[in-house]
Parts: sequence; C-alpha cells; structure tokens
Amino acid sequence: MQLKEERLRSLLIRGLVGDASAYHLFLGELTAHLRSFLRRRMSRLPEETEDLVQELLLAIHNQRHTYDPGQPLTAWVQAIARYKLIDLLRRRSRTDGLHDPLDDDELFAVADTEPAEARFDLAKLLKQLPDRQRLPILYVKVEGGSVADAAKRTGMSESAVKVGIHRGLKALAMKIRSIA
Repeated sequence: MQLKEERLRSLLIRGLVGDASAYHLFLGELTAHLRSFLRRRMSRLPEETEDLVQELLLAIHNQRHTYDPGQPLTAWVQAIARYKLIDLLRRRSRTDGLHDPLDDDELFAVADTEPAEARFDLAKLLKQLPDRQRLPILYVKVEGGSVADAAKRTGMSESAVKVGIHRGLKALAMKIRSIA
C-alpha cells in the first residue's frame, strides 16, 4: 500500500512540474484504484461506477494545483472521491430514495476477503450434498484432480463420479437460485 501511495505521489509531483508522461501514468494508475474504491461502495449502482470514475479524474485534474506535496496523496484523493460519491448519492436519493452507507475505508486499502468468503460459502453448500455428489465435486472441481483419481479415492466408478458431479452441480445451482 505504501509503495503504491509513494509511486502515485511521485508521478503526480513530477506531473505538476511539467512531466506530461508521468502525469499520464499517474492518471492511468489512479483510475484502477478509483474503480476498486467505488465498486466496493457502489455495489447497488454498478452502472454508475465508470461515470463517477471519469468525473473524479476530471475533478482531480482540475484541482491538482491544490495538492500539497507535503501531505499524503491518499487523503487528498479520498476527500475528492468521497465528496463526488456523496454528491452522486444525494442526486440519486432525490429520485430513488437510495441511501448507501459511506465507510471510513482507506482508498488504497486492499481487503481481499472475497476468495476466503467464497470458499466458506462453497464449503457450506457442499456440506448439504450427499457424499456421492459432494466428494466428486470436491476432488475434481475444487481440488482439480482427475475423474480417475476421484473414482479411486471414493471407491466409485468413473461413470458414477461423472454422474455425481453433474447431479451435484445441478443441486448446487438450485440451492444458489433459491438463496438469490
């Protein structure tokens, strides 16, 4: 995180003194961070994310002269991003009655818990299946083993493993549809 902050800060400072290529790199790299920052906060408004990213880049460009190189870049960018996000939510709340909570997360914080949460959710769903479906899915689809290996491990025929996977995936799809 600190390295990203320093790299972006360095690129912006170089851009402020006239290095056009550094400023171009700054805007390009910042775009990815802004998208991530906004996607987490705008999960209910995914269609608005790209418009807001562009609006933010324009605001950052127009306000670049206000950046104090002695201060963290993250705080400056996050302040602009939060104001623009609040403006968007206020505009939408007048028409949609939508109110999204704003977190105090850092802009460049990476809290990548999705894979762990997905594994936990998958484990919970798999526990609901009988062994003849759960084990083949676990051995072949989750662990990446072969059908032959799964057959040996479960004591089932290869055909039975394939059928178990097919029926198990179908059952999982129905369970997921019933949740959504």
